[in-house]
Amino acid sequence: MANLKELRGRIKSVASIAQITRAMEMVASMKLRKVQAKALAFHPYTEEIRHMIERLASHVSGEVPLFKRREVTTVGYFVLTSDRGLCGSYNSNLLFALKRQADELIAAGKKVKFWCYGRKGYTWLTRRGFAVERFFVEPPLDKADFKAAKMVGEALVEAFTSGQVDEMRLSYSRFQSMIKFVPTQAPFLPIGTIAVGDHAEDKYELDFLLEPDATTVFNRLMPRYLEAVIFDAMLQSLASEHASRRMAMKGATDAAVRMNKGLKKVYNRARQENITKELLDIVGGASAVS
Repeated sequence: MANLKELRGRIKSVASIAQITRAMEMVASMKLRKVQAKALAFHPYTEEIRHMIERLASHVSGEVPLFKRREVTTVGYFVLTSDRGLCGSYNSNLLFALKRQADELIAAGKKVKFWCYGRKGYTWLTRRGFAVERFFVEPPLDKADFKAAKMVGEALVEAFTSGQVDEMRLSYSRFQSMIKFVPTQAPFLPIGTIAVGDHAEDKYELDFLLEPDATTVFNRLMPRYLEAVIFDAMLQSLASEHASRRMAMKGATDAAVRMNKGLKKVYNRARQENITKELLDIVGGASAVS
């Protein structure tokens, strides 16, 4: 059994760890509330701009490059992970699901390329020999704004239109609740959920005049729509990270509290044994003298 000095040191260390993890849990909860409110406020904007594009789709003339499908030989992934750890299985769940898809594509004879936002994803992919075309460092994900989404959107569109990839997908964690965040692999380019030109259903009639014309307005809205989709994925990923870190820190705090209780029981038992031994020594010495 450990001596009393060693047990006191262990009790103090575990108590300090519990204090730190409790503080980290509170910080993650506060950040989560802010990001969650921001994501909920941004979602109607994404839906509205999508509806606007759908209304204009049937009135667009000519070919739109971002909607053109071609034979897929190279698939690109934009991967959103965290910059820091201590967030449970948040990163590992997403990255292992991504690796399964990448292995299937490679087995089918296709090439896979990655664009990363978050240090954990970049480190994980490079250690396993995957080709990371670009790593977005600044700004950090927890400080990213619509300008960062615009920068990412321009890079992904350039990779698709230049023929560097034939298909682009988003890999991120979608926030569903405080305890549930699902790894998601969503198609990004080419856009297949909205039909344009002759392929679009004319279910929306434009009851207003457009200047200069529907095609020009449509082409102006498309970059904003893509940026909104990327920014929404950023907010979902960031909310999932904070929720996962809050859960992980709460679990660590609870484990530290249980460990501290067990150590105190061992300490009290050892202390009682020492007291009993001292009393027996005193009684024995008194009996010998008398």
